[in-house]
Amino acid sequence: MTAVSVSVTTAFLSGFRGCFFFSAFSQDDITVTQQRKPQVEQTQREMYTYEEYKETADWLLSHVEQRPKVAIICGSGLGGLADLLDNKTVFPYEKIPRFPTTTVPGHAGQLVFGRLQGQEVVCMQGRFHFYEGYDIQTVTYPVRVFSLLGVKTLIVTNAAGGLNGTFNVGDIMFIKDHINLPGLVGQNPLCGHNDKRFGVRFLCTSDAYDRDLRAVAKQTAQEQGCGHILREGVYCMVTGPTYETVAECRLLQTLGADAVGMSTVPEVVVARHCGLRVLGLSLITNKVVTDYDSDMTANHEDVLETTRICAQLLQELVSSLIGKI
Repeated sequence: MTAVSVSVTTAFLSGFRGCFFFSAFSQDDITVTQQRKPQVEQTQREMYTYEEYKETADWLLSHVEQRPKVAIICGSGLGGLADLLDNKTVFPYEKIPRFPTTTVPGHAGQLVFGRLQGQEVVCMQGRFHFYEGYDIQTVTYPVRVFSLLGVKTLIVTNAAGGLNGTFNVGDIMFIKDHINLPGLVGQNPLCGHNDKRFGVRFLCTSDAYDRDLRAVAKQTAQEQGCGHILREGVYCMVTGPTYETVAECRLLQTLGADAVGMSTVPEVVVARHCGLRVLGLSLITNKVVTDYDSDMTANHEDVLETTRICAQLLQELVSSLIGKI
């Protein structure tokens, strides 16, 4: 009689979705499965190495005169920050060794070096997301490259949905903490081999967002006269690309999240692993739907339009802040 083994595999996808797959394998199937085992090991070996990150960094250093200490990652529709730079050198992502390319409207897909308020800066016009099909290592690839370029401070911006009922469209939220939903179910960029040249095996993230940078940013915003639209809160990352259901929004509110988006957190985790200081800013571009009787819906076109209207204040804030770092 053929031996039968029952295998149970639990796969956690975005959020808390758990999918259980049951299948019966004959002894021959088990042999085939064992033969496939090296493919998993091969996938693990295909994680980016220190030398690969360094290859990209060295290529960039050989093509630019600037040696930036500050990096800015621009969220959806916020790429205008890079337009504020002087003496720009621009690299389309596809021209940079090992760099992925962005596929999302509102993300130009280029790395811009230049000077802003007397500081040498590198700016990403467009980031990478899970929902584009990239794995966690690829999503965060540029951050390790920034570290090897000599960057010491990372400013991350994003367009986010407002979960906090007191937030309004057009508000700017300083991120004081985050909820890393993908990370809680295994999609953490620090999983796998840890290279001590970047950072420690077990990273503390209770201080992920630099308190001193936030204080300077708040003071700068008050000086600019935009203190009335400033908020501070907790950013929750989901993988997307779907916008959240009513039930999901209520869940995130219960968890203590003030804003929700589809990016930022993996970049912050890797930045902190590399020893970078981090400032995070969310532009609230829509209010989430928490009422089943509401006719409101979220869509990317409206997010981009809101960003176009409201982005100037955020860009001016970041520009002024750069001169004080």
